[in-house]
Amino acid sequence: MSRPLSYGSYLKIDELLALQQPLSRPAHHDEMLFIVIHQVYELWFKQLLHEIDAAMVALDRDDLLRVGKLFRRIHAIQRLLEEQVDILETMTPQEFNQFRDNLNPASGFQSVQFRELEFACGLRRTEILQWVELDEAHRARLERRLREPSLYDHAKALLARRGFAAESADELVESYRQIYSDEARYYDLHLLLEELIEFDERFLLWRGRHVRMVERMIGNKRGTGGSSGAEYLSRTLDQRFFPELWAVRTQLGTGTYA
Repeated sequence: MSRPLSYGSYLKIDELLALQQPLSRPAHHDEMLFIVIHQVYELWFKQLLHEIDAAMVALDRDDLLRVGKLFRRIHAIQRLLEEQVDILETMTPQEFNQFRDNLNPASGFQSVQFRELEFACGLRRTEILQWVELDEAHRARLERRLREPSLYDHAKALLARRGFAAESADELVESYRQIYSDEARYYDLHLLLEELIEFDERFLLWRGRHVRMVERMIGNKRGTGGSSGAEYLSRTLDQRFFPELWAVRTQLGTGTYA
């Protein structure tokens, strides 16, 4: 006879709590925090992918109310990602360095889900995969994301259906300028563009917090996964999902709003 469903069995709490296994001997107090924070990051990455996939379906249906609701949740998760850095920074560099060597050659740099997020949103830097150890399932996931239209592709397709040019970067910038310059006429599209740029901005803010945290912890030391550490991460701060949405800001305010 099967046991009745409980809170613990539904959420698989016993299995979940068995996944935090420090490698330092004796186990360093702060290694538990490091493991929990990064496992939680991966859970939120999973949820972000779930929400982004739903947003792409809603874009294809021209259901911008649904897109807006999904992005409210996405932005709330992004705020949590950034706030988790505050918790990591309760650990001092000396404390981190007491167990850091046990992490080699593992690194957050190798997160498959984070690369999948980047690919899903249109930032497809395939050269990064030389640093990521992929099994067949992981490689298949990333290759699928590379084949499929990105979040940005779905947004551009919606714009095209609404009569806006969306092929080239210059066309996109001009289309965005038109939407922003006639907010009353294109209010639903205006809100969509603002959701997208907030999504992009919050990722940039999280990247920035992460870079400063890494620099605070290890200075200019090399990353455990083989990257150049904070130096490499600093170079990612200009990598944007929707560059034309940033470019149009230069043109806004030069005309008269309707």
